Amino acid sequence: MKESKTYRYMPILMAVSAILGIIVGTFFTSHYSGNRLNIINSGSNRLTNMLHFINDQYVDEVNIDSLVDIAIPQILAELDPHSAFLNSKEVQLANDDLKSSFSGVGIEFNIREDTLHVQNVISNGPAERAGIIAGDKIVQVNGEKFVGKAVTNEEAMRRLKGPKDTKVVLGIERYGHAKPLTFTVTRGEIPQKSIGATYMLDENTGYIHIKSFAEQTWSEMLVALASLSQQGFDNLVIDLRDNSGGYLQAAVQIANEFLPKKKLIVYTEGRKSPRQEYTSNGHGSYQRIPLVVLINEASASAAEIFAGAMQDNDRATIVGRRSFGKGLVQQPITFSDGSMLRLTVARYYTPSGRCIQKPYAQGDEKEYAKDLLDRYERGEFFSQDSIKHTGPAYHTAMGRTVYGGGGITPDIFVPEDTVNMSPYYRSAAMSGLIYQFAFSYTDNNRQKLNAYQDLEALNRYLVGQHTVDRFADYADGHGLKRRNLQIQKSHTLLEHFINSRIIYNILGEQALSKYLTHFDPVVKRALEILRQGKAFPQKEESQPDTSGKKVARAADATVPFRTNTSLCRA
Repeated sequence: MKESKTYRYMPILMAVSAILGIIVGTFFTSHYSGNRLNIINSGSNRLTNMLHFINDQYVDEVNIDSLVDIAIPQILAELDPHSAFLNSKEVQLANDDLKSSFSGVGIEFNIREDTLHVQNVISNGPAERAGIIAGDKIVQVNGEKFVGKAVTNEEAMRRLKGPKDTKVVLGIERYGHAKPLTFTVTRGEIPQKSIGATYMLDENTGYIHIKSFAEQTWSEMLVALASLSQQGFDNLVIDLRDNSGGYLQAAVQIANEFLPKKKLIVYTEGRKSPRQEYTSNGHGSYQRIPLVVLINEASASAAEIFAGAMQDNDRATIVGRRSFGKGLVQQPITFSDGSMLRLTVARYYTPSGRCIQKPYAQGDEKEYAKDLLDRYERGEFFSQDSIKHTGPAYHTAMGRTVYGGGGITPDIFVPEDTVNMSPYYRSAAMSGLIYQFAFSYTDNNRQKLNAYQDLEALNRYLVGQHTVDRFADYADGHGLKRRNLQIQKSHTLLEHFINSRIIYNILGEQALSKYLTHFDPVVKRALEILRQGKAFPQKEESQPDTSGKKVARAADATVPFRTNTSLCRA
């Protein structure tokens, strides 16, 4: 038993020694916000000495850099679920995701059957100017074949992205052409939008879908609000579902637009990090507009900061399902080779004092990773009574009860609807066959589909094409056996899912969002609340419900794969 424990902790000891060796070695080169790391290497530091002994005396040659790359994640895993080490490539990709633009060719792509398929071409981007169109297959990059197992998202982005004004030669297979075509694309700046859709849900209600909180989100939000103002909106729905977060500052800036002066938005605090508060300045232009915020189990971090600020200040009604519960603050420490340590130094707290972070056991990443599955299995997606709050009760500015212990629990709970679900539908959705069929159908009928540039007209056309029957035949030939009774039960769900993907392929993200909100029970519930005058700030004749426990029934249809495009950009 004693010997077993020794072996169990050997990787940790190695990891500790490795990370300390890195920190000591970068004593004069590592910076955070312009300040040097003050690390003291004591002569009695046995762990650092151990690393030196391995390097000097181990029986075989040792690659210390490789050992460090393996060891650092192991030691960080013993701290918390969000402290992490990123190599230089991972740092670049992470930063690109939150920038307003990146340098590339300007396409959205997916990988199917070991081949890179161009799903969409960015309007007026380098690829469009070079003549590449949606439906093309990229089979060569700079004269080298790019098919088979080598084709991954990471490798595709590595080959297609590059410095502005550099050239890349692409070999293209195109429908109707017997031989590959060659195009030379000059890379350029490709804008990235963090707001996926802005439009009117009805004559009074505006809708904004925020995909992430990136460096340009606030300015995009101001443009979106100005657009809705021109259309005469009196109410607003902000959709944060599937928003995994981003920059704290972006969430604070947007919250400021909706809050009166001197309202606490969020604060951070840690063992070595003094309490830091973020408050509103009173300059926001939309302090009194009735507001509903939509969240779900994939809303995290900055999305939870915004939702928590709106809820605790009684500024918005929160609708949906309990959010993810990511409330740990990471300090980035950049090393000289471009790699980065993200070390948790504090926690986020909502204005009422709730810690956003859900509970976790140190060193148990697997248990933490399956939290959402556990929620599903215990029924939390279907019943508010199944939500387990591990923290105490808190109170909003108006005295409403809210709970800590992980994530933001909505004021109005809307369950996942299972009325029309069937094993066939679940298999079709989870297998990826719907995405594959939609792409193949679009590719084979692109000329006809391109004639419909209006959402309603395209939808009417697709309804007449019996896409569910076509899909069932396609799926049967790809390993999913046809089940007519189950298909009949889930026909509406299948049709919505299939047609939504075809609509996205032809008309883009905003059209996809508009189509899906017609059937979305969470959006329907938000509209009911606004029409009844029950959203915060409430009308004088309405009295706030302070029960803190409201349950709403979902509509008959649900759309489980809302606006996630599952695409990569390059």
